[in-house]
Amino acid sequence: MTRIVQQVDGAPEKHHLLWRQNVKPDLQVCNVAGKPLEKPFVDHLRYIRRDERGSLLYTLSTTSSSTTTASVAVYGLSTEGYRIASSIAINGSKVSLIDESVRMAILLKPDIARTYPNVSSLMEDEPLLDLQPIDIAISNASYVYFAPRIRKVGPEVKSDVMTKFKDAIKALKRGASLIYMLPTGVGGNNENIALIEHMTGMTVEKDISYYYLPMSTITTASSETLIGSEKLKHDNHISKMLYDPDTRRKLKFVDVNSAELVHVIKTLSHYSGMASILEICKKATDNNILSELMRSTFADLFIDDVTSGLYDLRIIGSSLDSTGPLMYLVNGSIKGVDGYVKFLIDQIRATLKKRDLKASRTKVAIAWTLDPHEMRGDRIELLSSFETKIKDYIGDVERHQGQTFDLYHTDKTTIVIACSKTDFEKVISKNMANQDFIVIKANPLCETVQE
Repeated sequence: MTRIVQQVDGAPEKHHLLWRQNVKPDLQVCNVAGKPLEKPFVDHLRYIRRDERGSLLYTLSTTSSSTTTASVAVYGLSTEGYRIASSIAINGSKVSLIDESVRMAILLKPDIARTYPNVSSLMEDEPLLDLQPIDIAISNASYVYFAPRIRKVGPEVKSDVMTKFKDAIKALKRGASLIYMLPTGVGGNNENIALIEHMTGMTVEKDISYYYLPMSTITTASSETLIGSEKLKHDNHISKMLYDPDTRRKLKFVDVNSAELVHVIKTLSHYSGMASILEICKKATDNNILSELMRSTFADLFIDDVTSGLYDLRIIGSSLDSTGPLMYLVNGSIKGVDGYVKFLIDQIRATLKKRDLKASRTKVAIAWTLDPHEMRGDRIELLSSFETKIKDYIGDVERHQGQTFDLYHTDKTTIVIACSKTDFEKVISKNMANQDFIVIKANPLCETVQE
């Protein structure tokens, strides 16, 4: 059975009708909020979710869904891109999800979006999907979301972003809206707008709408999410498409340059504070001081947390011309992370020395569960670099990630590096009975759990 729910202008839900799932309903409801429903009535249904009993839950709209939905293209087979694409598809819009690596677009239908909760499950199952060329998907879209996977680091990152951005905008149609979801540096949006106008021959604001909504890993207590737009242009379709019923955060449209600077301020204040913690904790060598610091809140600050904004810091640094205070903040934050990685490796070597362990008789397991499809690729690159640096001293190094943490029995002494709070809890809960390995928390203090 399926349930129809009427909810208009915040009024209490009204349950009108039940019918079998495979039978099209002939709704005996004449109007909603005093407005007549145009036939066929089924066009006014909007899927929301399944309820606790497994029934499909819908709402009624006064206008046909075919007249209110817009065609959407999401550029980037990333976790963030798929999250947006699946949410929009479930709500009835036509969505093309573009895999930038093969330059093809997946027609993401509602049933596929409901079946696969994330991009990892979609790629693992490899269902049969309808495809279309990227230029056709973008030229047909009224809204284009730019959320690609960036895997270059260092000086090459900006050129990698520009290559993908050019690929996404060259087929934009007149009247389309582009939502840029990667963070930019200072002045980055002005560069994007100039590039759009150069490549398309159209004018932003007059012919094409441009919005800036950087996906950030920094959580705030605010009930609003800032989205930058030219001339403070407000778009109700974007507000509806990006509304999350779980967080209930609303979009607040502000000037695009204001949104850009707010993100820069938020990034620098957040990660420069973390870098300060990393540097200061290196000075704590006395056991009494260490025990006091271990009871502090940053004892649960892991390397996974402090490296999540490396992309943002580097892209901000690449946009600054001089060696002023801003550049010092950016470089200091990045060097703080690099210095911490070296400090962590030194602590691993000190552990071997303290316990009189030989490198040839030691094994290192890095427990760091990363999302291989996230937009930013800096943590993935850092994990590879971290692994390589450990191998320069200890040859037997392996990675562990996923829902479980299982170590095969070995005659070597195993050191486990827990790189996030989730991985640490997983290591402790799954292997507490095993006393043959040492656990080091990759937090500012590099705590050794088993002495």
